Formats: sequence, C-alpha cells, structure tokens
Amino acid sequence: MPKLSLFQQMDSFTIAGILFLIMIMAFLAGNKIRRHKERKGHITEDKNVGALEGSLLGLLALLLSFTFSMSSSRHEHRVQIIIEEANNIGTAILRADLYPDSIRKAFRKDFKDYLEARIAFFNAKTDLAKVKQSMDEGNRLQAILWARASSLGRDKDNMHRTAQMIPALNAMFDIVTTGNAETMNKVPEVIIYLLFLICMTASMMVGYAAGIKPDWTMVISFTLMISMTVYLIIDLDRPRRGVITLDVVNQYVIQLREMFTSNE
Repeated sequence: MPKLSLFQQMDSFTIAGILFLIMIMAFLAGNKIRRHKERKGHITEDKNVGALEGSLLGLLALLLSFTFSMSSSRHEHRVQIIIEEANNIGTAILRADLYPDSIRKAFRKDFKDYLEARIAFFNAKTDLAKVKQSMDEGNRLQAILWARASSLGRDKDNMHRTAQMIPALNAMFDIVTTGNAETMNKVPEVIIYLLFLICMTASMMVGYAAGIKPDWTMVISFTLMISMTVYLIIDLDRPRRGVITLDVVNQYVIQLREMFTSNE
C-alpha cells in the first residue's frame, strides 16, 4: 500500500471543520478590508463588486458540482466491483463441485481460507498493517489455487473440469487488482486544494460586499452548507473511513461463508 499523504490521513470531519474556520476568517478579513476603506473614504459605488461576487459564487458552485460528481461516480464503481468480486468468488467455489470429492475438498478448503483473507481485507479499514497482511495472505492463496488448477489442467481426466475452473479463477483474481486500483483512484488532491482556495476567496468577497452590519445567520448558514458539502465529497472518496463506507455492500462477500456451512 502506498504511503498516505497528510491530507489523506486527516479525518473528513476535521478537514470540513478547518474549511469552516478558514471561510469565517476569510469573511472577517474581507469585511475588515471593507470597513477600513470606508473609514478612509475610499469606498465608492462599485457595480463590479456584485458581479465579481456572483461570478465567484457561480464558479464555486460549478466546482462543487464537478467534484461531487467525481467522488460519487468513484463510490458507485467501488460498490459494483465488490458485488462483482462476490459473484466471482461464488462462481469459483461452485465450480469446485465439478471435481471428484478429494480434489473438491482441497479446493473448498483453500477457497474458504481465501474468502476469510478477503473479508479480513475489507474489515481492516485504515489499519495498513492488517491491510497488507490480508493482501499477502490472499496472494499466497491465489498462487496455491492457480498451481492446483494448472496442474489438474494437464490431467486428461480433469481437463474439461479445469477448463471451467480456470476462467473463474482468472476473474476472481483480476477483480482484486481492479478493486485495489479503484480504491486508490481518488479525486486528485489538487482539485480539493483549488476548491479550498475558491471557498476562501468567495468568502472574502462575500465579507467585503456584506457592508458594516453583515447578517451572521446567513453567513453561518452559507459557510456551514459549503463545509458539509465538502465533507460529503471527501467522505464519499474514502471508502475505508467516515460515515459513508462500503460496509453494507461488503456483506455480499461475507454472506459467501454460508456456502461452506450449507454444502459441506
């Protein structure tokens, strides 16, 4: 597993809280600049302020929508990959029943261990040591399963059975690589940083345009809504932590344990 950046290690709620504070501070800074100019008598009626404020808020809304769409689509892809992995593992387990009883039992034992390794991988959450351990165990069992299948493929008595097993194993192995790649395929951090910058600039402009007596109910509501939207974007992009996880869809893999209790 690649090393996580400081941003990736931070909790989503913490990041949203920092953004909330940054936006409030930016609003106060913009409002203070406006007050300073008014005291100096440098404020004149400027129609461009409202236009610039509207443009920045429009840009902020566009970037929020774009980033949320990216994060949401990645979440949906991860859900589909886990469902596909559950189907592939189930198919491979069932195809072990094509073999004579002695070979079938050996396959099912390794499939059971492999399933437990995959469940441990999902349950490891953000514990990188457990994630690596479960991945290593899964790779070891993949090698065992492939060695047995390839050996049986050279046996004329089991050649046709193995012709059914090989594609199932290939699919089961390949979807793990796809899932790992999709887990690492997150919204680029540079987009999140740009989003923070636009949030700060827009807040400063809102503070500048608010005048001497800003409506703090509106300010807090605006800042809170933006911060919560960013929280959801980041939380969707982190399937192993936060509120929006893949625990529900992971149950499809966990339910495969029933194949070993009901068909031994």
